[in-house]
Formats: sequence, structure tokens, C-alpha cells
Amino acid sequence: MATKIRLQRFGKKGKPFFHVVVADSRSPRDGKFIERLGSYNPNTNPATIEINFEKTLAWVNSGAQPTDTARAILSYKGVLYKKHLEGGVKKGALTQEQADEKFAAWLDAKAGKISGKAEGLATSKADARKAALAAEAKKKEDKAAAIAAKNAPVVEEEAPAVEAEATEEAPKEEGAE
Repeated sequence: MATKIRLQRFGKKGKPFFHVVVADSRSPRDGKFIERLGSYNPNTNPATIEINFEKTLAWVNSGAQPTDTARAILSYKGVLYKKHLEGGVKKGALTQEQADEKFAAWLDAKAGKISGKAEGLATSKADARKAALAAEAKKKEDKAAAIAAKNAPVVEEEAPAVEAEATEEAPKEEGAE
């Protein structure tokens, strides 16, 4: 029997939520499955992936073929890298200790990337909130200044003085030419 590791869709329209399952390749997408391995929620940023690592590794080692999306998820969580390292141990290219060290280093680097992205998203969200607050405060000040200018009494003496200065300068400029 050919088995596949694939996603089983749940959730409302526009808000998908998936279970990662092992199923017979002939069964329908949301139909009968053999075992549930974890879940995948693409609605969060970064996406939330919960996988039972040991069960998934056992299924991959026993020949279950992941679909393209499931392959990307398993690669992201390190299941396929662990299988690759175990293959190197079986062939004699690595010792088990070397493989474990490489995998631990990879996990640390991956955790650093994920936490960096989460922190970056949080800071950008906070910066956007501060910018929006500053823009709103400026708009409020501009509106208050416009209302104050509208309600202020108009001084009519300054306008004729400006016109008189303009007329005095005009003849001087004609004479200069």
C-alpha cells in the first residue's frame, strides 16, 4: 500500500487550518487517514507548525512519500535533514555523534532565524503604530490651527499697507530699466 504524508484541510472559508496526516494515496484529501502527525496553521505570522518529530521521521524512513507542501513543512522542521544525516551514518560517512552535533547546530540556527523574524515583525508593528499616532497628532494640530485661524478676528489694517508697498516698488523698478 502506497502511503503519503499530506495535508488535510479544516477551518472556515478563507481561514484554512491543516492537519498533517499519513494516508493511503488512493483516499480523498479530507477522507480516511492512517495517523495524524501534527498541524499547520498558515494564518499566523510566522506560520505555526506542530509536528510529532519521531513519528514523522519513522514514517519517512519507512517509505511514506510527502506531497510538495508537506515536504516543505518537513524540511522546515528538519525531519528530512535528520533523515539525510541518518543516511550518512548508515553509509559510514559520519558518526552518530557528528550527525547529532550537525543537527543541533542546524536547530539552533533555525530557532535564531525564527525568533529574529518574530522580533522584526513585532518592532515593525510597533513602529507603524507610533508613526500612525504621530500622523494623527499632526492632523489634529493642523485641524485645531485651521479652526483657530477661522475663529480669529481679521485685522484689516495690514492688507492696505502691503498694497501700498507694492505700488511704491513698482515705479522704482520701471525707472531702473
